[in-house]
Amino acid sequence: MKANSKFTNLGNDFWGYIRLLSDKLHYSKKINGTSQILAHSKSEIEEYLNNNNINIKPQTLDLVVDYFRYRKDTLENYVEPRLMDVEESQDCYTQLKREFVSKYGAQHSPEPLNKQKGDKRNVAFFTCQINLLTEETIDSFNKKNHCNISCDYDPRGLTFITDEDRNLRNTFTRRFDGAIPSIDNPISVWEIKEYYYTTTFGSRISDGVYETQLDGFEMKNVAEPRPLHNFLIDSHRTWWTMGKSYLCRIVDALNMGLVDEVVFGKEIYEVWQENVTNVCEKLLDKS
Repeated sequence: MKANSKFTNLGNDFWGYIRLLSDKLHYSKKINGTSQILAHSKSEIEEYLNNNNINIKPQTLDLVVDYFRYRKDTLENYVEPRLMDVEESQDCYTQLKREFVSKYGAQHSPEPLNKQKGDKRNVAFFTCQINLLTEETIDSFNKKNHCNISCDYDPRGLTFITDEDRNLRNTFTRRFDGAIPSIDNPISVWEIKEYYYTTTFGSRISDGVYETQLDGFEMKNVAEPRPLHNFLIDSHRTWWTMGKSYLCRIVDALNMGLVDEVVFGKEIYEVWQENVTNVCEKLLDKS
């Protein structure tokens, strides 16, 4: 999912209202026993701001109301149906790998394990699906265009950007989970957050959202050309059942321009290979 053009390139004042009102009036609330995302009305917003001696321009107020409606509708009708839990993700991975091996033979992209223990120890299903889709797309592109584009599926260092004379322009604070073609002047980088086995929405998960926002602020400070910054997340239970407020924050980060695209669960089958193809085309043009 990409940002809504209506809400991009808005200033800190607009996002200040979104943050403050979301915090004070809440991102979500239990209604009739079910947690629901809130879309605050104009009267609710005006009442809170008046009570706290905070002014807002009429056109900004209208835009804030529209944004809350957009965020709620997007999460309920687009994001939630695409989020998978571990059983569905495992089935998708099993089918994808079977088709891949049948068509291409053995895979070459890594199959990382999750960080669980005991019976829950297994491959990281979401990450492995992303790796397979990426490998298939790059290999097909290379054969079609007689080139040799690569991918770093498991970066073990910090991503850095140089100018044409190889003078260092920027080094990012955190390691990404993937990069094309490598962490040396990548065209695209991505972060993956799959939390299938989480029983409570703890600080580790919320910190992951804030870390992605930090990466986004660093990206925004890099002069063009800069890498595309993708955020891929999954787990219906973790994000939808327990973490609706953080899904709201992720949609906010997307529309603030802190990530270029957020891919939710099985949306990888709708957009990821096209994204990788576009990156390969950019690399080919660059070369």
